[in-house]
Amino acid sequence: MRDDVGTRVLLAARAFLGTPYRHQGSTRGIGCDCLGLIRGVWRELYGCEPETPGAYAVTWSLRSGADRLTEAAERHLHRIDLADALPGDVLLFRWRRGAPATHCAILDEGERIIHAYQGAAVVSSAFPKAWRARLSGSFRFPE
Repeated sequence: MRDDVGTRVLLAARAFLGTPYRHQGSTRGIGCDCLGLIRGVWRELYGCEPETPGAYAVTWSLRSGADRLTEAAERHLHRIDLADALPGDVLLFRWRRGAPATHCAILDEGERIIHAYQGAAVVSSAFPKAWRARLSGSFRFPE
């Protein structure tokens, strides 16, 4: 395990495991979505969030247009090369080429990712090639 902010990110993210999925939620044990997981971890590390995401539809993953998720990550996290991603880093995914990123996760140890599944909960799941093919960016929380 890393001995820096990545360790603190993993501990905070793992505390969310089992939190039910709730669209636009970001509260450990109560409910969160994938973005809410990142927001909740941010609050546990730094206190107040740097901005609120504003409303987004449940179907936002089907849309095209501005890449709001990547733009927000670039404002508040440090972009890193995908090859340099370590446990505790944030991964963004897009479901089709040219589409905006619409899902995020935290890289876990053991080739796993921590993320919120719609209709389920925050889980640590395998990180197979199918997910890797949809990676659109990787970011690190600030020190």
